[in-house]
Amino acid sequence: MPKNTILLREIKNRKPGIPNHKFYLIFVLHYLSFYMRNLLTAILSLLFFYHPSIAQEKSLLIKGATPDLFLVHVILPKENYYSVGRMYNVPPKELGTYNHLPFEKGLSLGQTIKIPLTQNNFSQGEPATKDEALIPIYHIVQPKEGLYRISLTYNKVPLEFLKKWNNLPGEVVSNGTKLIIGYLKVLKEQSPLAQKGVAMPKTDLAVKTKEEKKEIAKADVPKEKVPVQLNPEEKVPIVEPKETKPVKEEPKEESVKTTTDKPSVDFSGGFFKKLYNSQTDNKTLVKENGIAGVFKTTSGWTDGKYYCFHNDAIPGTVIKITNSVTGKSVYAKVLDAVPDIKQNNGLLLRLSNSAAEELGAGETKFDCSISYSK
Repeated sequence: MPKNTILLREIKNRKPGIPNHKFYLIFVLHYLSFYMRNLLTAILSLLFFYHPSIAQEKSLLIKGATPDLFLVHVILPKENYYSVGRMYNVPPKELGTYNHLPFEKGLSLGQTIKIPLTQNNFSQGEPATKDEALIPIYHIVQPKEGLYRISLTYNKVPLEFLKKWNNLPGEVVSNGTKLIIGYLKVLKEQSPLAQKGVAMPKTDLAVKTKEEKKEIAKADVPKEKVPVQLNPEEKVPIVEPKETKPVKEEPKEESVKTTTDKPSVDFSGGFFKKLYNSQTDNKTLVKENGIAGVFKTTSGWTDGKYYCFHNDAIPGTVIKITNSVTGKSVYAKVLDAVPDIKQNNGLLLRLSNSAAEELGAGETKFDCSISYSK
C-alpha cells in the first residue's frame, strides 16, 4: 500500500484532541517498527535457511546398524553433492551411489539423503589430526537396551569407550539417554560443522588393544601351555640318545590330555558377589528356575568377572545363579537381554563359560535357579 494512502487513512481515523505533532510522531514510529520487524524476520530467515550449521539439527543422530551406519541430511537452498560432501567428509559421487541416485541430476530442495559413516569420516577411538575436527554422533537409548547391545549395533565399540565418552560409572543407562557412539571426522577448512568440534576423551586405544590380546592369550593358556613349553625340550639334545624316544612320546600324551582339559576356576562365586549383596540388601528378591545356556568369552578366567544375558533384569543387575545338580553358585552381571535367535529358545539366561566352569556345568545347557533384585 502506498505511503500516501496509509497516511490519509490514519488522518481520517485520527481521534479528536490529538495534536498534529504528536500524531505524526506516533505514525512515524508505528511505520518504522512495522518495517523493522519485517526486516529482522527476513534476516533471521536468511541465516536459518542458508547456513547449514544452523539449519541442520543440533545433534547428529546415528541410524542403521553395523555394517551400514549413516546419518540423515535434508537438502537446503544452494546445497549440492559437492557442498554436502565437504560438510560430512564424503566424496560427492559416493553420496549418489550410496543413495542410489543419478549424480548428473543433482539434489532437490527438501530432499532427504543418507550420509554413509565409514573409516574415512567416522571415528570410534582414533584421534583427529591437526586439520580435522570431531563432532559427537549420538544414539538415543531405547527401552531395555544396555551398553552391550549398543556396542554390538555400532561396530562393537568397546564398552570402556562408551563409558569414557559419556561419563558413565557403570553399564546401566536410562531410557531416552543421548549417548555418544562415536565422532564425525571432518576437515576444518571445508566443513561448516567443524565449529561444533570437540576434543575426544582419551581412551588409550593402543593400551586397551594390548590388554585385550593379553586376556585372550591367558584364556588360551590351557591349550597352548604344554606345546610351548615342551617343544623346545624336544629340540635341545640334553637327554641321552637312548632316552630320546620316551621323551618324545610323553609330551605327545600330555599335549593330547591338556588340550581337552579346561582350566580350574574357583573364585568363590566371582568378582560381583559383593555388588549382589549390596543390590539385594533389604530388598525383595525375584526368584526363577529354568534352563541356562553358555556362551564363550575370554573374561572371567583370571579375575572372576562373570557376565550373563537375561530378559527381565536391567543391564548392570547382578544375578545369583545356582546349578541345580552341583549346588554351586556364581554371581554374574547382566549385559543385556538374551539375543533373539533360535538357539536361545526356552532359555532362562545365558552365562559366560568361565562362570559355567565354576558351577561345574561345562559348556552344555543345565538346570538352574536364580535370584536378583529388581
